[in-house]
Amino acid sequence: MALSQKEVDVQMLLAAQAHLGTKNCTSAMERYVYRRRNDGIFVFNLGKTWEKLQLAARIIVAIENPQDIVAISARPYGQRAVLKFANYTGAKATVGRHTPGAFTNQIQKGFEEPRLLIVTDPRTDHQSIKEAAYMNIPVIAFCDTDSDLQGIDVAIPANNKGKHSIGVLYYLLTRMVLMMRGTLSPSGPAWDVMVDMFFYREPEEAKEAEEEAPAAAEYDATFGAAQALPGTEAAFDEYGYQAGGFETAAGFEAATGFEAAAAPAPAAEFAAAPAPADFSAGY
Repeated sequence: MALSQKEVDVQMLLAAQAHLGTKNCTSAMERYVYRRRNDGIFVFNLGKTWEKLQLAARIIVAIENPQDIVAISARPYGQRAVLKFANYTGAKATVGRHTPGAFTNQIQKGFEEPRLLIVTDPRTDHQSIKEAAYMNIPVIAFCDTDSDLQGIDVAIPANNKGKHSIGVLYYLLTRMVLMMRGTLSPSGPAWDVMVDMFFYREPEEAKEAEEEAPAAAEYDATFGAAQALPGTEAAFDEYGYQAGGFETAAGFEAATGFEAAAAPAPAAEFAAAPAPADFSAGY
């Protein structure tokens, strides 16, 4: 029996450990907890997580201009996922430290007036949540069991500390938004974007992958190519000389019209000059 889309998504969340919370649980997050393990870790009800993802996607689709949506992630694990989400949905992405006053100070260069704010972690992105409350901006946040829900309008219960969990959450949210907009068809072919594109990558891993790619391509291009070595041509023998005729070094041909110089004729036999008849006559 084929699984429904919800069951496939829940299995993906389970594989990414999005159901694991922390050992602390706030009173506001108790409604989303399924049970508590023997080691003290709270476990989320992923059925409610999927329903909250659907609700968040409906809110995002209701905004006509995608540029009025801002996704924020101060934690490194969520920065790549935020950039991919903004790329596929047309929203704006803010990674790294949030500049204080970006939503409240109108004379600031980076001032923005978004209609919706998406937050990866309410603890690290508390400054942007506080400013959104001042400006009456609705906030959607991925909340763990120890998250404070003050200033948050839609809380998506999930593990917001693991890089795989954050990537899967943004991947599912992006796909739901595209389906509701009509870009993707629920009954048509699956989305061709892999969930791995939303995962955080270590800088060392990315650098090694970039260095290995050109080296492997160069090796493949030269591997197996027949390189003729000097002295192995058909016109030369095993010692690197031409077979027969005037011997020349391998790889060099004799010039056109070249003839070996003839050996010089033997000189006439040397004979000593006769001595003068009277040697003393000259003195």
